[in-house]
Amino acid sequence: MKRGDLVIVSPAGDYGKPRPAIVIQSDSITATESVLVALLTSALVDVPIYRLTIEPTQANGLEALSQVMVDKIVAISRAKCGKPIGRIEQGERHALDRLLAVMIGLADSP
Repeated sequence: MKRGDLVIVSPAGDYGKPRPAIVIQSDSITATESVLVALLTSALVDVPIYRLTIEPTQANGLEALSQVMVDKIVAISRAKCGKPIGRIEQGERHALDRLLAVMIGLADSP
């Protein structure tokens, strides 16, 4: 699993159904039992400051237009993450990095 990979997870709590998520944890942090992911949803909303819309492609493995919920970051046990189904493109990774920086206060809103 690498940063930018899409995996299927089943987080506990309100968002507990199986859903795709993007690995956002650094590739250099591999000794942890868990990995940080941002959950995806196909229930689209117009909040570009913390939702990144991703078109389905063969490369990313998504089946429907989806949004990365930058406001829904969770730590998932590596053992409970499915194998990668795909990977987002470099431009999408850069856009996601920007949204993550805004969400945790490391950058100003666009």
